[in-house]
Amino acid sequence: MAAPLTASRLLAILKAEGVKTAEYPDWRTRGRDAATGRPFGPVHMVLNHHTAGSNSLAVVAKNGVAGLPGPLAHIHLAKSGLATMCSAGRANHAGPMAKNAYTSFLNESSTHPAPSKASGTVDGNDVSYGIETENLGNGKDVYPRAQYDAWVRINAAFCREFGWSAESCGCHKETSVEGKIDPKGPVEGYGARGRFDFTPGQFRKDVAERLRHAASWSPSTPAPKPTPTPMPPKPTDSERITALEKRMTALENKES
Repeated sequence: MAAPLTASRLLAILKAEGVKTAEYPDWRTRGRDAATGRPFGPVHMVLNHHTAGSNSLAVVAKNGVAGLPGPLAHIHLAKSGLATMCSAGRANHAGPMAKNAYTSFLNESSTHPAPSKASGTVDGNDVSYGIETENLGNGKDVYPRAQYDAWVRINAAFCREFGWSAESCGCHKETSVEGKIDPKGPVEGYGARGRFDFTPGQFRKDVAERLRHAASWSPSTPAPKPTPTPMPPKPTDSERITALEKRMTALENKES
């Protein structure tokens, strides 16, 4: 059980983890229920999403969508790896979580069952931090290397601060009873690893690896490929004959 972080502390842990941050206007006081005073927390996990759109910062931070008022996450993560702070309060990102799935993250289980509505539901907006990562969500739009690296860092920052393991980091599709599919899509690469498809299991492995190091750590990057030495052009028949004639003349001069 953990009380939500103050806005200043949230910024501090992200910066310590090497995340580039920006602040959306009034994010420190904005929340889904700021007017009613409904509390946010205690928090138990981080929930990861894709935006299913582009240029979505204003939608996530403030405007929301039809039937779902903003803010739609605590953090919006751009393709560049820039994390924009959208809310320090309760955000409209998680919806109803299946209790069986939620409990597995609460208990930091090594496995996470498919969400079952029959197990009951929990209001995920009360208990989780939400990250909306810019991606079309069509399975083709690529998460750039810098974006994925920042994503791992953000999750690790929460885990490091609260003393959680990477098993407290979930994906919307792992908890939702509404058939959500996010996040999905190809990743350009991470550390020394090349292109791969996003999976929750691999994501948690990358968070866990980061937590084994200090917050200042950076994963290795691929060594640059050596520039091949260009092969000299093959001589033409005329050039070969000319060279042969020169050698013959030199031999004749030497013998004489």
